[in-house]
Amino acid sequence: MPDRRFSSFRCPSLRESITIAVAAAGVVAVAASSAVSVADDSVPSRIAMVAEQQPAGAPAAAAPAAAPVAEVAALEAIPAPAPAPAAVPAPMPAPAPAAYANNLDGWIRQALDIMSAHNIPGSYNGLYSNIMRESTGNPQAINLWDSNAAAGIPSKGLLQVIDPTFATYHVEGTSWDIWDPVANIVAACNYAAHRYGSMDNVSSAY
Repeated sequence: MPDRRFSSFRCPSLRESITIAVAAAGVVAVAASSAVSVADDSVPSRIAMVAEQQPAGAPAAAAPAAAPVAEVAALEAIPAPAPAPAAVPAPMPAPAPAAYANNLDGWIRQALDIMSAHNIPGSYNGLYSNIMRESTGNPQAINLWDSNAAAGIPSKGLLQVIDPTFATYHVEGTSWDIWDPVANIVAACNYAAHRYGSMDNVSSAY
């Protein structure tokens, strides 16, 4: 007597068997596809995908260009600028010539400066005392009564010099006019230096 526990089990039909086989094949295909997808998800594959997505004409990033060797050498060959020259101080202006008063004091002082330049001795007091005795300080004084006047060569000027003496002892750089007060003093002092050693040594007619 057949067992009733197996009575409900029946063999599948041919159509049902084909349907099951097709379903099983689909499951296998899906699993295989998933495995391939996971295997392709690697770093090289991603890099390849990025490369494929980059436009064909896009230029690659250029490496920084190195400076040409010739340009570097030329820059190194340029000499450093020379330092600015030190400022040269302006020369000191020549001292202005001394200003002398146009009076007896100024004439004596100017005569003394000229005498000093020509090594002619004499002092302010020596000149002043002889001038006052000979002409009282008048540059136009003239002696018309002594022996010189009688000979036609009167004494003239501050220190009463005759024309030949003035011409002989005239000092370079002064006027040739015997009436010029400075020229008259300097020539008379030059004569006194030669005859008496200095106008300071004269205390009377000379």
